[in-house]
Amino acid sequence: MTRILLTAFDTYDRWTENSSWLALSDLTRWYDGELELVTRRYPVDLPRMNDMLRKDLQGDFPFVIHLGQCPGSTTVQLEDVGLNVNSDGSKLIKEAPEAYRTVLPIDRCSEQLIKAGIPAKVSYHAGTYLCNAIYFLTQYYTHTFGMRTKSIFIHLPLTPAQAAKASDHPASLSTPMASAAVAIVMQHLTSNQQII
Repeated sequence: MTRILLTAFDTYDRWTENSSWLALSDLTRWYDGELELVTRRYPVDLPRMNDMLRKDLQGDFPFVIHLGQCPGSTTVQLEDVGLNVNSDGSKLIKEAPEAYRTVLPIDRCSEQLIKAGIPAKVSYHAGTYLCNAIYFLTQYYTHTFGMRTKSIFIHLPLTPAQAAKASDHPASLSTPMASAAVAIVMQHLTSNQQII
């Protein structure tokens, strides 16, 4: 049985809910496939998140799927690159490369989502905040310690309820559709392991 580490983030700033955690929670309620899902909810705090991530990666999962909330996004965004940059412009890891790209077929994942009627695209910049940090650090640790783990980061739009509370009413995606998107991605990745 293939084990997957699925992570999402806790609430932050004005957001009393996080669409990434809502999608992950929804997925665990209905998913009954062959994959073993190990879930984590990380705090929006870099040192604490980093400590938890390093411990979790010791599980040597073949796949890690990180989820994050992206207010204003109109699509599910499959991130290609994790940058070695902190929110203040400093490096996350001084001696590390400038960036890591995922080795997973995110273009094909995006195509699968679109075929399923879920708006999706490949994105080449995960920002410079915690979403980018967890993506970069995951790839840094797995490369540095020779782990088999392959990772992907998925940014999810706000939920309709979140968007309704925002004064500018940004784009949204229902939680069931977001959790279905995650399921489609993980099924595609694990069923095509021989070609990635």
